[in-house]
Amino acid sequence: MSQSQVKRVEKDIVIVGGGMVGAATAIGCAQLGLSVAVIEAFKPNAYQQEQAIDLRVSAVSAASESLLERFGALDAISNMRRAAYLGLETWELEGFITRFHSEQVGASHLGHIVENRLIQLALWGQFTSYDNIELFCPSKVEQFERDVDGVIVKLDDGQQLTAKLLIGADGANSQVRTWAGIGLSGWDYAQSAMLINIETELGQQDVTWQQFTPKGPRSLLPLPGNQASLVWYDDASRISQLSQLSNKALAQQIKLHFPQRLDRRFEVLQKGSFKLTRRHAHTYFGDNLVILGDAAHTINPLAGQGVNIGFKDVEALVQTLSHAITSNERWWDNATLAKYQSSRYKENLLMMSAMDLFYAGFSNDLLPLKLIRNAALRLANIDTPIKKQVLKYAMGLK
Repeated sequence: MSQSQVKRVEKDIVIVGGGMVGAATAIGCAQLGLSVAVIEAFKPNAYQQEQAIDLRVSAVSAASESLLERFGALDAISNMRRAAYLGLETWELEGFITRFHSEQVGASHLGHIVENRLIQLALWGQFTSYDNIELFCPSKVEQFERDVDGVIVKLDDGQQLTAKLLIGADGANSQVRTWAGIGLSGWDYAQSAMLINIETELGQQDVTWQQFTPKGPRSLLPLPGNQASLVWYDDASRISQLSQLSNKALAQQIKLHFPQRLDRRFEVLQKGSFKLTRRHAHTYFGDNLVILGDAAHTINPLAGQGVNIGFKDVEALVQTLSHAITSNERWWDNATLAKYQSSRYKENLLMMSAMDLFYAGFSNDLLPLKLIRNAALRLANIDTPIKKQVLKYAMGLK
């Protein structure tokens, strides 16, 4: 294709990555009146009620639900499927349990468990409501270049997009972050996590729970109907071994290693696993570009805060851009993007460190530490203003 035949599309913002975080960012920026291009390689499969529930789900907090409602996606999610959870319980030894319940803060629920794909679909469904959002899918980035006024993004079909601001919402292996030369700090945990969808004889459950063991937590997340998602943390070799088992053999292992409160009358429907990693970008921005969500940070999934942290990034970025536009400032300048980073970097680092501390504190079998941490769990179960504040923070309502 000759240079004269190249189609060049001019936008205010180009977002690489149309997943949950990227799609939400697109809508938030479009609501500010900015023209937005979204580049995504894969279109999510359309929803059908008879489809099996996906393995990849998120515990969407009340604050994230508020953002999704503002972006017009919450009703669409409700019309597909989701499971409300009213309680959250964690323990190691029986009798030393901490329970949180929505009634403690006068809320109807703590959040919902939703399939990641359905969140993405609901957000994509709103794109057509904005004539300033253009979706390029299926499309892949072949090259980034600097321009006098911003960034040029060259696609695999020969099109070129120009923008004042490039946003990387393209996940843990971000092309945008790599091109910008933004370094990472972090490590691989010595463990993996296995996701297991089961069908039980119980009706829909409304409490998500987690028991700690020296090998890692054993967790349950309610799913719609009489299904649930189990999360089994263990060392990588053990998870690899479990992954080779038939569903029937895996069910027997679950019965041996999960707490007794798990209904024993269940069937394994599907399974998958992933390695646990921690990554944190050294900076969230560069000249005419910014990264957010998993492109900026990946966190131990212990408390299910991954997507909620990503949506907090979206909220902060949109608010920062809005303030700059209202103040007639150059919203794509480093001075503006630094304000976004300032609002998120330390808080994200604190959350990541807290999850690591919690994870490390329960990942051993030393008796003195076991006594201390179980006493702390029992103490934490006492209704106090601090407990209510912790619950509000978990809901994103701090």
